[in-house]
Amino acid sequence: MEFIKNNKKTFIIVAICLLIAAAIFYFAVRPKEKGLVLYGNVDIRQISLAFNASERIEKMNAEEGDHIKKGDVLATLNTQTLQLAIAQTKAQIASQQATVTKLHNGSRPEEILQAQASVNNMAAEETNARTYYERMQSLFEQNAISKQSRDDAETRWKAAAANLENAKAALRLSNIGPREEDIAAAEAQLDALKVSLKTQEYNLSQATLVAPLDGVIRSRLLEPGDMASPSKPVYMIGLEDTKWVRAYISEKRLGEVKEGMEATVTIDSFPNDPIKGQVGYISNTAEFTPKSVQTEELRSSLLYEIRVYVNDEKNVLRMGMPATVRF
Repeated sequence: MEFIKNNKKTFIIVAICLLIAAAIFYFAVRPKEKGLVLYGNVDIRQISLAFNASERIEKMNAEEGDHIKKGDVLATLNTQTLQLAIAQTKAQIASQQATVTKLHNGSRPEEILQAQASVNNMAAEETNARTYYERMQSLFEQNAISKQSRDDAETRWKAAAANLENAKAALRLSNIGPREEDIAAAEAQLDALKVSLKTQEYNLSQATLVAPLDGVIRSRLLEPGDMASPSKPVYMIGLEDTKWVRAYISEKRLGEVKEGMEATVTIDSFPNDPIKGQVGYISNTAEFTPKSVQTEELRSSLLYEIRVYVNDEKNVLRMGMPATVRF
């Protein structure tokens, strides 16, 4: 015991040296952490789906959280006004088509015979009127009638002659048929009505809101009875085909990451179930660290944004969810 008391200081120094040696050995041989770890948030593509027409909404077929497939009908507008307009345009097309057909067919034989009969009738009236005028003229020269009676007979004859010329012109037109200009004008009007019908039918198709891609309804923004318009989204849809983790890396470690580099992504809900990913984007410009980003560096440091695209087959990633990226 006395030996120990006499060499107490020596033992203390030896113990301290042994502790220092053990510490040095531990830090020298312990496994060093390898790889790069980044922290970010899940991001997905979204669609603000709106009608391409202005009308009141009649039906809404989807709710928040519903999984939808491409081609699903999500909502419809009131189409009564459009359907009435389409019916009216179809009736106008039928009428104009009949007019065009009539012009192409020309005059019927019965119409030509009718025009010829009118010419014959007008010719007989003109002969009678001329004969009557000649008799009145002879009596006038004999001072047997007044000048007024002679003038009335002359007027009657000239009117009959004019009617005869009109009847002859109508007969010539019946024999010749419609002018090419008239046929072209009628056909152009028919084409315009058909284009108008296509426009109305297109507007009718736009009264149905169809899902453009597979996804999930994130927000239902309007209800039946609301007035829809191209500037007012009806649904907010989150797409399922493309998801990524938005993370940030310092300039010192930027050289460790390249486009196409593989990585694994984990979330707090499933820490032991990593999801494979791949670097798809690295920002060309630096920016201040966003407040929402977790990082070991100071908040004031400049970082570069990277995106790690993942294949979320189990659909466990949600918008804004914190995620850890390991390379």
